[in-house]
Amino acid sequence: MHHRRLLGVLGFIAMAQFAHADSPSVTAVLNSSEATTGETVHLEIRITGARGAEAPETIVVDGLEIRRTGTSQRIEMNNLNLISSVIYDYTVMPLRAGTFTIPPQTIRVGNNSLRTPALTLNVADSSGRSSGTRPDRGTQAADAQQLAFAELVVPKKTAYVGEVIPIVIRLGFFVRGQVVQTPVINTQGLTMQKLQMPERPRVENVNGRRCEVYTFKTAISATRAGKFEIGPAQADTVVVVPRQRQRSLRRTWPPDISDMDDFFNDPFFADPFERFGQQQKLLVKSDPVALEVKALPPNAPPSFSGAIGNFTMTSDAKPKSVQVGDPITVTTTISGRGNFDRVNAPVVEDERGWHKYPPSSKFKEDDEVGISGTKSFEMVLSPNENKQTLPPLAFSYFDPVKEQYVTLHGDQIPINVQGGAAVAQNAGAAQLATPTPSAATARSPVQPSAKPQDILYQLTELPGKSESFAPIYAQKLFWAAQLVPLLALIGFAGWKIRRKRIDNREAQRIAALRHEATDLMHKLHRNDVSPREYYAEASRMVRVKAALASGNRRMDPNVVDAETAAETFKLNSDSRDRLRRLFEQSDEWQYSGAHNGPGKVSPESRRDVLELIENLK
Repeated sequence: MHHRRLLGVLGFIAMAQFAHADSPSVTAVLNSSEATTGETVHLEIRITGARGAEAPETIVVDGLEIRRTGTSQRIEMNNLNLISSVIYDYTVMPLRAGTFTIPPQTIRVGNNSLRTPALTLNVADSSGRSSGTRPDRGTQAADAQQLAFAELVVPKKTAYVGEVIPIVIRLGFFVRGQVVQTPVINTQGLTMQKLQMPERPRVENVNGRRCEVYTFKTAISATRAGKFEIGPAQADTVVVVPRQRQRSLRRTWPPDISDMDDFFNDPFFADPFERFGQQQKLLVKSDPVALEVKALPPNAPPSFSGAIGNFTMTSDAKPKSVQVGDPITVTTTISGRGNFDRVNAPVVEDERGWHKYPPSSKFKEDDEVGISGTKSFEMVLSPNENKQTLPPLAFSYFDPVKEQYVTLHGDQIPINVQGGAAVAQNAGAAQLATPTPSAATARSPVQPSAKPQDILYQLTELPGKSESFAPIYAQKLFWAAQLVPLLALIGFAGWKIRRKRIDNREAQRIAALRHEATDLMHKLHRNDVSPREYYAEASRMVRVKAALASGNRRMDPNVVDAETAAETFKLNSDSRDRLRRLFEQSDEWQYSGAHNGPGKVSPESRRDVLELIENLK
């Protein structure tokens, strides 16, 4: 009964202390104030006295790439005070050498706004010193190998430029522990996808010992050939190690009032969940892994767009029976394993007699990092003449296992295109109207009856119409004949008026297109638009310029595609490829749905697009 009363009092005191906690506060720290280019630094923003807050996903600093990698929540008890904290982890990647200031960030906690302090990071050139991250001193009192380990698993030692390589980071604990910071990997010269967080650890037997292993998955790819070093992978963790208590808790119960201060100062109340251990910070680090990246072989097929892996292709079309000029939707599905961000729609090998529209795409991934999946394309083709089959489709990729290019061809899909029926009917009607020679010869000619040649006939045969001696202007036929030139004059005047109106509307249309082109060119020089909006405006600019430059003054910009624009401006093969890639990128951003790419258009891509558009003359 005494035990229950004392625990009830302690619980009431703890709840009262938590209810009357101090107002929220915020701190921000870097695990190191010095780094080299390509070496990641950990930024931690901690909000104390709150269970939830609103922190930015990214922090914009010129020369640094700062992204949020994780969020955790912690509740601690210190002298009967329950303290709730929210921790936001960020990874800082220096892009160049120099001294950078991370500005204060505004954190929303309920109706309150907190600001973090400004932080300074000194970044040296990678050639100046080692790129390894220095562990905190004094945090590894026990043997790290006996407490936890980190392992970087890379399935391949050699790869090709652009090939996606899945990697796994294993963090294991032989004692009770937790991951404080999301693991970071030194991937200088490589691009890495977002690290996938595990839901819970898995219990394994490692070297005969029970171990809880956290598995993190991601994927990397190289943008250039050469020799690289992946890793090391490292993470800040907290483990619980045995401790020697300075004094033992009294065995008598209830305790004496004179010893109540020593009773509440016992470590049990500072951390009741670690009765027989103490927390210790530990930096676990894996060994680096060497990777050799080779360049792709030359002489790639024309339908190769950069896809590397192993893929299969199926295609279908609906409807299969149409008239000339009607649309046919061709659905192509590419499945397999590889870099789906470089998988583009199949190429139509023979476009003669067909009009092709830009395709749309949709991707469905089958794993956590998007290496395996299915990408579907929908492309509309319109026949300009009678056809019996769809044009052949081709998709090429590079197989890193066979070390050769592979080209997949779509199935020959039979279709029925009907056209020219009206012409055939008219021709048949004309043939029916023209008598055949046999029919003409079969008919006997009508012989006129012979008139009598006597004098009586000559006197009694009167003319069918009597002649008039009235003046010609008094006759109705004369005035009826005057209506012909009058109607012709009225028609000519109406035609001139209509032509003038058409020319005026055409001039207004051209003026509107020129105004739109000026407005689009102004928007393309901005640097604060998303890739989807930027490439849509760039492709629209090409269509407007093609409509203005075409000899057909009534060309609609909405029907201009890459091939029409290339023919209008008489582009060479290189400019045609660049223009075709521009339209494909615009369609991919408009219809694909996912983000195969960065949040903003790079300056190099913007300069390339502007150069291409300005040279269209």
